[in-house]
Order: sequence, then structure tokens, then C-alpha cells
Amino acid sequence: QVRLVESGGGLVQAGGSLRLSCAGSGRSFSSHSMGWFRQAPGKVREFVAAVSWVGGSTYYADSVKGRFVISRDNANTVSLQMNNLQPVDTAVYYCAADPRTTEVRAGTPNHWGQGTQVTVSS
Repeated sequence: QVRLVESGGGLVQAGGSLRLSCAGSGRSFSSHSMGWFRQAPGKVREFVAAVSWVGGSTYYADSVKGRFVISRDNANTVSLQMNNLQPVDTAVYYCAADPRTTEVRAGTPNHWGQGTQVTVSS
């Protein structure tokens, strides 16, 4: 069974940092682009960041540029380093994977994780 499992969420004060990890299992994700989305209460799920398996190109939402860094730790693991967190970053964060970077960025990947809660207090 193919799975993506997120970890690293929690409660942090504004200005603090968290590092999220996503571990894939059930297959090799070496030829999959991977990314992160988030969904705040009452809002639609939105793109946060992605890393392409071809060349390692990275992509970020404007709202997180300069604060978040996505990295590919190995073929099956992707991390999201989140710095200078603000209350507006409070959301459930989801990991995504697909062979096509366009699908990951569009929010239509083959695989989704179950999500991890990030709460930023003011």
C-alpha cells in the first residue's frame, strides 16, 4: 500500500520555527515530485511548496517565499523547514507526490498524506 505520512507539526509561537517531514512507503518515490499544501479552517487547500524530481527545482507560494524551504532528504522523504511562522500559517499541512510536477503544483497529485496540524500562536 502506497502511503505518505507527515510528521513534525505542533504548536509554536509567532516568529518560531518548525520542520515538517513526509515519508513515503509502499514504492519508490525517486521519480516523483513532492510537495506541501495547507488548509486552514474554512478555507480551500492551497499550494505551499514543491520540489521536482527532475533537476531538483523548487517552487514556492508567494506567501512563504523567504521563510519556508523545501528539501528532498532522500528518494522517499521530503521536508519543509518553516521559519518566522505567523498565525496566518496555522493550518493542516499535507504532503503530496506525483510523477508530474505540474500535478503536484496544481493540487491534483496521485498521492496525498493525511496531514499534520501546525498552530502558530500570537
